[in-house]
Amino acid sequence: MSLLQYVQNGHLRFDLPEFKTGDIVKVHGRIIEGEKERIQVYEGVVLRRSGSSTSATFTVRKISNGVGVERVFPVHSPRILKVEVVSSGKVRRARIYYLRNLQGKAAKLRKIDDATAG
Repeated sequence: MSLLQYVQNGHLRFDLPEFKTGDIVKVHGRIIEGEKERIQVYEGVVLRRSGSSTSATFTVRKISNGVGVERVFPVHSPRILKVEVVSSGKVRRARIYYLRNLQGKAAKLRKIDDATAG
């Protein structure tokens, strides 16, 4: 094991749940505004996961006031307190950028329970 891998292994997080592209997640992040600190919850669909080791990231998209907002979170960041998986969606791609062009009902993903039923 190289020195770089040894240092990176000390910063990996194993307390986060398994989630994948298409899942709806709530990300609890620590926000610092001036001298105050608060926790902000960001809920949306995971569009992609990328990277490995300490450089792994995931992109979450939500609709806020009719405008699509995407945010990239580092998986192993200490600013992320927890990630909750709300529901799992059935997708057949690793990156679901096609959701950007869809609106309303067309942008809904099938839930994993619905997909197995029929």
